[in-house]
Amino acid sequence: MKNLQIKIEINPSLYSKNPDTSELGRKIISKSIEMIAEMGLEKFTFKKLGNELNSPESSVYRYFKNKQILLAYLTSWYWTWTEYRLVFATTNIESPEERLRKSLAILTQSIFMDDSFSYINEVLLSEIVFSESMKTYHTKDVDENNKKGFFTAYKNVVTRVADITLEIKSDFSYSRMLISTVIEGAHQQKFFAEHLPLLTDVNEKKSITDFYTEMVFKILK
Repeated sequence: MKNLQIKIEINPSLYSKNPDTSELGRKIISKSIEMIAEMGLEKFTFKKLGNELNSPESSVYRYFKNKQILLAYLTSWYWTWTEYRLVFATTNIESPEERLRKSLAILTQSIFMDDSFSYINEVLLSEIVFSESMKTYHTKDVDENNKKGFFTAYKNVVTRVADITLEIKSDFSYSRMLISTVIEGAHQQKFFAEHLPLLTDVNEKKSITDFYTEMVFKILK
């Protein structure tokens, strides 16, 4: 999607002031991605972020109520961007099988930088989503946040790819379960490959994408 001007629209419930509307807001997003990827959400604070930006901690709070909301914003941005990539990769392809293969590749392959967004490091953001995103919905407020639409972007991605599986096998009863399992499983396998290699078969000849593509198409037979 190089050189395409894409505007990512995020649910207003996920911010107090839209960070995409100001230079400081964009710096908050950019630097928070770097810091969370480096130190993890637990050690990350708005005070530390403010110090890095040479800006008062209170200025960060004008954009986000707390770091959990910021994480939900970043996660939503990632999945909205992923849906754009899915649309871009599958438009004008008639074969549902080919569209599904391309979609599975996007959901399971490593992320590369997208020049469409100069202040977003998609590689680091993907690492945050892989390692931290479950903290956005494994909370006591999950049902309330779901009603506010915090997870709409993720659900849209799952639904879009699940609908392709139904084009291939219209009577398949577990389309969303299958695709969400692929996404979450791919995250786990990437972690295992980097840190616990005896829990995976991923190597130079065996990729995560190959495994999940083979699995999905066997299930849909």
